[in-house]
Amino acid sequence: MNLFRNAVFTAAAAGLLAGLILAALQTFATVPLILQAETFENAGEPAHDHGAAPTEATPAEPTPAESAAAPAESDHHGDEAWGPEDGFERFAYTLAINVVSGIGFALLLVAASELAGGISNWRQGTFWGFAGFAIFTLAPGLGLPPELPAMPAADLFARQVWWVGTVAATAAGLALIAFRGSAPLSILGVALIVLPHIIGAPQPETHESPVPDGLHHQFVVAVTVTNLIFWVALGGIVGLVRQRFLGQSENLGKSFA
Repeated sequence: MNLFRNAVFTAAAAGLLAGLILAALQTFATVPLILQAETFENAGEPAHDHGAAPTEATPAEPTPAESAAAPAESDHHGDEAWGPEDGFERFAYTLAINVVSGIGFALLLVAASELAGGISNWRQGTFWGFAGFAIFTLAPGLGLPPELPAMPAADLFARQVWWVGTVAATAAGLALIAFRGSAPLSILGVALIVLPHIIGAPQPETHESPVPDGLHHQFVVAVTVTNLIFWVALGGIVGLVRQRFLGQSENLGKSFA
């Protein structure tokens, strides 16, 4: 029980701090782009004609940045959907979503790393953070890039299935490459990573959108960079917190790893 309690505390502390970092980054990097895209959504066809697409886009890229974008995308759907007001209310909901998401991702990272022997320091934690970024942001984003309001999207269920499959295949592939150390298994790992992209992500019937390509490109870059910082910070903080526990008790360190 001691082991479980310390693992949960490590994940909670790291997820909280990393979620705060992500919320601060989004305030300056992604939220202004979402607000700008909403002006194109409101200036074009009725908002509810496109409303389903950005709302459904969130599960297809369920990273903290995408989760935070969801409330922003529903602000202007009139009486059909509720959304937080711009300003403090929107920031508060974004912060809460990022913290909850951060803790959830931290639990996954701690569980996976403990199965592999544990994270001994912040440097090793950053490598685990890079792996998390590759699994949950980079690989799915190659087929399903983050979407702004008013952008078309493919069927929600099809995107969810492809996203989950891509995450699972990428995680399994990286594990085979990193921990098995044999050429055949490494080749199998590479094949698993590539397979979802050979199959291809579900695409909308049309890519026409009032959102300029340049704005969407800026948003994809902003989401990618903020999530990279989030994951590296999350891994480093997990390493620091866990190292503190290891320093307190040699026996705990052996059992925790």
